[in-house]
Amino acid sequence: MYILPVKELVQLFRVSVERKRIGKMARSITYITGSQLLSLKPRPNLAIVDVRDDERSYDGHIAGSVHYASDTFYEKIPNLIQAVSRKDTLVFHCALSQVRGPKCARRLVDYLSKTKEDVGIKKIMVLERGFNGWEASGRPVCRCTEIPCKGDSA
Repeated sequence: MYILPVKELVQLFRVSVERKRIGKMARSITYITGSQLLSLKPRPNLAIVDVRDDERSYDGHIAGSVHYASDTFYEKIPNLIQAVSRKDTLVFHCALSQVRGPKCARRLVDYLSKTKEDVGIKKIMVLERGFNGWEASGRPVCRCTEIPCKGDSA
C-alpha cells in the first residue's frame, strides 16, 4: 500500500474543497476552447466579453468583443445585460482565464440568480487559456481602437 506524504494529502484536500466551492457557485458556467469559439463566432447570438483591464488597449482583443474591465464589472452588469440583449451565449475571458474571466462569469450568474431577470442568456462560458492562449494559437487579433469593437475578422 502506498501512503501519500502529508503535503500531497493537504494539497488534494484543498483542490477537492475548491472544486466543490466552484461547482456550487458556477453550476451553469462551462469552458470553451479557442477552436470551438472560432467555429461559433459567426453566430449572431454570441457575445464575447473581455474583462481584462488596461492591457486590452495595448495587447489587442478578439474582434467583435465587448469590454467590461474586471475591477468595475459588478457595477456595470446592468450595462452589459443591455449591450448583449439579443445574445443567448456569453463567452468571458481575461488574459489567461484563470481568475478574472471565471470570476466575472460567476458574478453574472450570481446577479441573474438574485434578480431572477429573464434576459435570454442561456449559456455562460469561459474561454480556455484566455486571450493569451487565443493569440498564441495564431488566432486573429484585432487592434482597432473602436468602442465597441465592430471588427469581425477573428
